[in-house]
Amino acid sequence: MTDEAVKRPARVVVADDQTVVREGIVMLLGLLPGIEVVGAAADGDEAVRLVAELAPDVVLMDLRMPRCDGVEATRRIRAEHPGTQVVVLTTFADDASLFPALRAGARGYLTKDAGGDEIVRAVKSVLSGDAGLSPSIQRRLLERLSEPEPQPSPEPTEPPDGLTARETEVLLLIAEGLTNQEIARTLHVSTATVKTHINNLFAKTGLKDRAQAVRYAYGKGLVRPPAG
Repeated sequence: MTDEAVKRPARVVVADDQTVVREGIVMLLGLLPGIEVVGAAADGDEAVRLVAELAPDVVLMDLRMPRCDGVEATRRIRAEHPGTQVVVLTTFADDASLFPALRAGARGYLTKDAGGDEIVRAVKSVLSGDAGLSPSIQRRLLERLSEPEPQPSPEPTEPPDGLTARETEVLLLIAEGLTNQEIARTLHVSTATVKTHINNLFAKTGLKDRAQAVRYAYGKGLVRPPAG
């Protein structure tokens, strides 16, 4: 921003679908130094229209609004009017609200318990190219970034050595330490059927006993060793 732009008040549009809340925010902003409210919108569509008409510096954007919500309005404003920054001002601080708004292009995120000084700081921060995030939102972002990435599920493995799906299932239960009777109860078959499957899988793999079957299951990657 130029020195002249820094000295003049930040021109702000307020978007909130609740009339009492919207008027209260406008009244509060009117008392704050360095901020000039130039418009107020009752939904996202009106916010986008006012940005096109008034070219404000910042929109204070609620998220849950009819017709066009705050995330979609933010996306449209940042795509169509990149000179206008968006600071979310909402009741909600959950991940389902926070991250879509930031991905849509919001540079600031405050909850509605923010004081006047905090709002002014957020507006000045986004206009100077920084992020205008409340301390609680900053903590949530850091917590999210420090969470381990979810590990992808292993790709299903084709049964080795021509084993059928049922024979492989029996093998895995053997590797878990189940007896023939326990395997029969688990699979809802007779013990004789389990013995037939075991004989078949032993014949196909060249195994001689259950201990070898366990080593075979681990060696083929059908069972993973416990972590730790």
